[in-house]
Amino acid sequence: MERRLAAVLAADMAGYSRLMGADEEGTLARLRSHRIELIDPAIEKNQGHIIKTTGDGLLVEFQSVADAVRCAVEVQTRMRRRNTDVAADRRIQFRIGINLGDIIFDEDDIYGDGVNVAARLEQIADVGGISVSHAVHEQVANRLTVAFEDLGEKSLKNIARPIRVWQVRMDEEPKTTYGIDEKAEPRAVVKPSIAVLPFTNMSGDPEQEYFVDGLTEDILTELSRRHELFVISRNSTFVYKGQAVNLREVAEKLGAQYLVEGSVRKAGDRLRVTVQLIDTATDSHIWAEKYDRQLDDIFALQDEVTAAIVATLPGRVEAAQQDQLVRKKPTSLAAYECVLAAKVRHHRSNKEENIEAQKLIERAISLDPDYAHAHAWRGCILGQAWSYQWVEDLEGTFEEVVRELEKAQSLDDYDADVHRILAAINVTRNDLTRALYHQERALALNPNYDLVVVQQGELLTWLGRAEEGIEWIRKAMRLNPHHPERFWSHLGKAHFAARQYDQAIDAFMHLSSMDSLQHAFAAASFGWLGDSRAAAHFTQAAQVDPEFTVDAFLDAMHYANEADLQHLREGLTKAEALTA
Repeated sequence: MERRLAAVLAADMAGYSRLMGADEEGTLARLRSHRIELIDPAIEKNQGHIIKTTGDGLLVEFQSVADAVRCAVEVQTRMRRRNTDVAADRRIQFRIGINLGDIIFDEDDIYGDGVNVAARLEQIADVGGISVSHAVHEQVANRLTVAFEDLGEKSLKNIARPIRVWQVRMDEEPKTTYGIDEKAEPRAVVKPSIAVLPFTNMSGDPEQEYFVDGLTEDILTELSRRHELFVISRNSTFVYKGQAVNLREVAEKLGAQYLVEGSVRKAGDRLRVTVQLIDTATDSHIWAEKYDRQLDDIFALQDEVTAAIVATLPGRVEAAQQDQLVRKKPTSLAAYECVLAAKVRHHRSNKEENIEAQKLIERAISLDPDYAHAHAWRGCILGQAWSYQWVEDLEGTFEEVVRELEKAQSLDDYDADVHRILAAINVTRNDLTRALYHQERALALNPNYDLVVVQQGELLTWLGRAEEGIEWIRKAMRLNPHHPERFWSHLGKAHFAARQYDQAIDAFMHLSSMDSLQHAFAAASFGWLGDSRAAAHFTQAAQVDPEFTVDAFLDAMHYANEADLQHLREGLTKAEALTA
């Protein structure tokens, strides 16, 4: 046994049993993500050594008291930021206690009074807070830019002597995008549905179309961040771009109670935006406004328009009572315009436009290297080139996509697109734990984004929760009545994993054409039904992709459960047998 003076940090997760009882798998996945991405790196950076872990806590030894306090403050501060957009009843939060004392080291464990005091300090700490002993405070009070509050002497359980306790003063609890009213009566929630039609370019300059479209998209995105609204997606509303439409018919097709329409006139450095909010049930204009601004005010303008629209919706709590959603703004308007133009090119989904989009997004980053959204979209644009194999160096391009998204996340952890794409990347890596963390972040940041919602359904299917996945995919289809055809493919794969073969086949039959993957899933579905059509789809899979084999196909799957992979293999085996 070895005895020496050391700093001990004890941490414990608050409400562990309640969280596990409500959602065991989700809680464990989120906890692992916090460990991987925050807690363990913070301990390593501050030269800490993890002695022991339990399901909901850990014991860490530091040779320096200052390192222990720095680590604790970093973990608690960053956990508060991570919880900003998480519902109150799902937050993972910790209590931390730190003590400096004589420790006994024996076979990779530690014992002694110094450890016991740290554990008791953790128990009396506030949720999300840090309690330290007087010995710790004496060591760091004049060395760190951390404020302490003296709580006086405390009698701690099973500690014979009173311990003087100090509490680290953390910043005020961050505002959240939504919370839980514990006293509210359970009731069905029907959110107002709203569609933003493409704004009209009144500038007489075709080159300004991208600016007008981008302004429309950004207003739509800001509305989508509001959890009290059901917002129809961009893909649905942009179907009507440039068309003279009957608003009542459009509203009926989109399932929208309210429509937003407007126009933009840009002349030199001046911008005029007119916006109208229409109640589709009565065809009445319930709000209209005109904005004349210097172009430099574009971001304030967008926030003002969005807030005004939301404030007029029936049943909404007044805007002054709502927390303002945090959104970082680029320092360069030119960079912003480049991103808007790059998005337009990207949405056209062909190789030539992708090359032009890359040039525009790289220009945006050169103008504003710290513009997180530009880095995220560079990752997305390169990801499109990688997925369609429009580049020669596939491995190098994939690595570059990862670097761009990691850079974007380091600059702005509140961008839903950043987490959406990081989730997809980690599925490709078969790191479903990390994928789930990013997916949940994306969903919390933008719950009405159809691409995020459908991806939630995909990920749940990979995780063995296909029936839940089906519900999310169908929700994405409702959010976007003009959804991409590939949503049917996602739905078909989810029904197959749920052993619902007839529904899977029905979904795949909605596709105008099928690739080898879709033919393979259709073949497996027919195979489990013993239907001879399985043979035709199996043969088609090989014809569409001459390199198709069952083993290669299965290698590209990302199922968490081996049983789901073998279920697919058996279906394909049955289909292949029918080709004989």
